Amino acid sequence: MSPDRAFRAVAVQPHWSAADFTTDDAFRAWMRSQLEAARPHLSPQRPTLVVLTELNGLPLVLRGAAWALRFGTFERVSAALFVARLPRVLPVLLRERVSPIRALQLAASADNARLYLHTCRDLAREYGVYLCCGSLPMPRYHLRGGRLRREAGTLTNQSILLAPDGSLIGVTDKIHLTPDEQASGVDLTPGRLEEVRVFPTSVGDLGVAISLDAFRADVMGALEAAGCTVLLQPDANASAWTAQEGLPPDPTHRRDQPVAWLESSWTASTRGDSIRYAVNPMVVGNLLDLSFDGQSAITGRAEDAPEPRSYVLTEPRPGFLALAPWVTDGAPDLLRVVGRQLSAGSGHPRENAYHTDVLHADLTLPPSRVPTPPCTPHEEALAALLAGARLGGGALSWPGLALAAAAALAAWRLWHDRSKR
Repeated sequence: MSPDRAFRAVAVQPHWSAADFTTDDAFRAWMRSQLEAARPHLSPQRPTLVVLTELNGLPLVLRGAAWALRFGTFERVSAALFVARLPRVLPVLLRERVSPIRALQLAASADNARLYLHTCRDLAREYGVYLCCGSLPMPRYHLRGGRLRREAGTLTNQSILLAPDGSLIGVTDKIHLTPDEQASGVDLTPGRLEEVRVFPTSVGDLGVAISLDAFRADVMGALEAAGCTVLLQPDANASAWTAQEGLPPDPTHRRDQPVAWLESSWTASTRGDSIRYAVNPMVVGNLLDLSFDGQSAITGRAEDAPEPRSYVLTEPRPGFLALAPWVTDGAPDLLRVVGRQLSAGSGHPRENAYHTDVLHADLTLPPSRVPTPPCTPHEEALAALLAGARLGGGALSWPGLALAAAAALAAWRLWHDRSKR
């Protein structure tokens, strides 16, 4: 009989800022700071899994554009970048017939994907950890003739898993997109349920459900059926933690966000079948005019964590192996006021004073019975990128740019008007 798998899971709850994404060095420093924060929690005796937060690559669209931050909001910054980057954006907009906001992201995707993946690979190697890199909007790629080719028009919210040697374990797309990720927001492509897979490792049979996917029965059922034992839920909650939420399919069903969050990782690990543990890191901080907040957690079965505790605005309960506190305690009305004070633009002394944290828990599982899934063409392409393959890009020559610019700006206005409806 093979020995049980004993390992450590670490969840990092960082504080981000738009300035962290304006240069390559700033991004590398921000990502490194998270692994440095995790360093005291890494185990020298057992393999360690470090899980980072959702969309920690989305703001890389700001690379090389510190000047644009003065416009203050994501909407105005995106419009300014669209105009400034017309030579790169127009070929994508006209060739692939996507929205202006998707074209803006796709036009920078080659450089941003390379920076993101190489940064995460180097950190996994240096710190010797299994790394769930968080997630970023990224195209799908495939190899053709030894070169990487981008699938036209596709931009999914992807989570990357890396081994301690920096090699690629697997990629997972987010399937259920929030309104902010759909056409009226950053306009991402939903992933496909049939592509949900589980990756057996020495730190668990890892299944990734990015944010909203961990609330959805179809995704969780697919992970359970595939033998997931450790659920990874990278998260970026773009609203006040103590506000109410209402999401499709029933946006009129509103409840406190922490109450809703109990339906994700905590439910998966306390009431699931194969899923024994869940790791749910959440990013905090005001990013331009957007506010992100939450309480990161590592959850397990009730018998693994019998001490009653829970998120703010919820009743204590067993199942939390590790839980980040919120910025304060108190009555519900006070907590809701503080949530508004933290938010972008509040003007309160508490504005942007969120709580950061690093959680860890030592976990044990029996030997894996899950087969290693075959690599997808996209994973083969990313493995080649990590090994040094190059990604190409396109640009429009200046002759003809003026003729296309008017059409492109009209497309931006049309997209902007529709996104407001």
